Amino acid sequence: MLLSRTYHPPPSLAAFVRRFYVFEAVLPPHLVIEDFLLAETAFIRCLLQGDWRGEIAPGVWTQPGRTLLFGANERPFRVRVQGSFLVVGAAIRPSGWRGLFTQSHREFTDRMLRLEDVWGDLAHSMCAKVEGAGDDAAKVAAMSAALERRLDQVGTRHVDPQMAMFEVIARTDSAMRVEDAADRVDLSVRQLERRCLGTFGLSPKAILRRSRYLDMATAMRGFSSPTQHDLAALRYFDQSHVTREFKRFTGMTPHCFERTPTPLHTAGLKLREESRFED
Repeated sequence: MLLSRTYHPPPSLAAFVRRFYVFEAVLPPHLVIEDFLLAETAFIRCLLQGDWRGEIAPGVWTQPGRTLLFGANERPFRVRVQGSFLVVGAAIRPSGWRGLFTQSHREFTDRMLRLEDVWGDLAHSMCAKVEGAGDDAAKVAAMSAALERRLDQVGTRHVDPQMAMFEVIARTDSAMRVEDAADRVDLSVRQLERRCLGTFGLSPKAILRRSRYLDMATAMRGFSSPTQHDLAALRYFDQSHVTREFKRFTGMTPHCFERTPTPLHTAGLKLREESRFED
């Protein structure tokens, strides 16, 4: 059984963290699940229990540490988990990226690495305190405290209001043209491209393409009930275009995706839909 629980950040972190989550499963010890992630944001994750590995090269699976930074995904990032697991994490808002990181998000796109390599000892102490906390509320509070310390270390508490506007566009209007999105947030297309690469880790076009796929996948998994107008807006040019996009983001055709269990990706789709229209 896979269980996921999400929590709002405290007001002081709301501009930097989209949500906290606890993801756990009680599974037979020898059961192996292989699936993929397609994350819209960077995630910080404390792996408290379980053998959770990512495929960093064809056939090469690794778990570099227990406190991890996952960059946003432009392509499916394959993961493998064996037996029961418990993960506590935080989804980082692109518009608040610069408050927590000094590097461009583009450096971490489609990567999984030790958070210690980016944040130093703070990452290790955060995971230790999360692990020692008793319940969800205490675990989230421990992670929140570490994020507050990181904001103080960086020292800017920078939030990009135009990227916050583009976050809303990507979540709610994935069929919008890049040129129209740039106009909406009062940037040139080139400026939007540069800012998105630095904060989302992807180009505006790639962000919107990924959002359109995720919108369709969410509907196919039964987590949303789009109107006929919404469905028309999500349709691609033709069936070959649909197939091409699904292969890009899943490695499967739409028909194969409908028939293939994707428990980890599906859990992410459910979390996405639950928080899609939050401020």
